Amino acid sequence: MAMSPEHKAALAQGRREGRAVKQYLEGLGNRRPGRPVTPERLREKVAALEARIAAESDPLKALEMRQERIDAQAALSRAEAAEDFASLEGAFIEHALSYSERKGISYSAWREAGVPAEVLRRAGISRARS
Repeated sequence: MAMSPEHKAALAQGRREGRAVKQYLEGLGNRRPGRPVTPERLREKVAALEARIAAESDPLKALEMRQERIDAQAALSRAEAAEDFASLEGAFIEHALSYSERKGISYSAWREAGVPAEVLRRAGISRARS
């Protein structure tokens, strides 16, 4: 028996909602606590370290600076990924209420999963849904 267009649309909507929620929750798991460091500042640090490495005559100091540069480049990758997190959060906010209602997910469950209260508020999910 063929599916109706409405059924197909409902399935597609469910997939979009599930994908948005999953990607946001995965992104939450990759975030680090503390004050964020901007990608611009990290790029400046990497460039400064490269110049210092080129000018360093002591091979041990140059080695340590190379490790510091590698660490700064890794932090830069994380910071750039955090910028993408804003789009994940926007998609989560758009789909979370419908997903939550459809799946019976409570406010408390979202909070235990690490979703900030402010994000839930913006998504329209209130404590009354506990």
